[in-house]
Amino acid sequence: MFKTPILLAALMLTGIGTAHAADDGIERLTSDHAIDEVDQRLRAALEERDMRLVTVVDHAANAESVELTLPPTRTFIFGNPEVGTPMMQCEGSLALDLPQKMVIRVNDDKTLVEWNDPHYLAERHGLGDCELPLDKVADALRGIAADAAGE
Repeated sequence: MFKTPILLAALMLTGIGTAHAADDGIERLTSDHAIDEVDQRLRAALEERDMRLVTVVDHAANAESVELTLPPTRTFIFGNPEVGTPMMQCEGSLALDLPQKMVIRVNDDKTLVEWNDPHYLAERHGLGDCELPLDKVADALRGIAADAAGE
């Protein structure tokens, strides 16, 4: 009886299924390719860059397991400890947002590829006093997303 309101609240808090303005720290690319193809491209892009794929969360399958529906939505959790560890050494709260995450989801017959802007995360966690390769991380994430989207 309470599962639906709790799940709805969780989805609202995570921003799943809503549109976002550019200043919210969420970067986004749109792909004309089906989600399964984007999934395979994303896996290949991570492997090509020697990123560790920790896990993939299939939110639609999880919703189905409690008799709810959600468009295909998958969160890829991945990273490179050589980059992430110094960031967390600077500010431990960054562990809330690391390892990196990239979401692929279907929205209006398009597949979206979404991820957090590392500059936004640096601001969120107060990493201003640390010398971190944020531009390099941002470029790497954009490249991974572009490969996944088929750009």
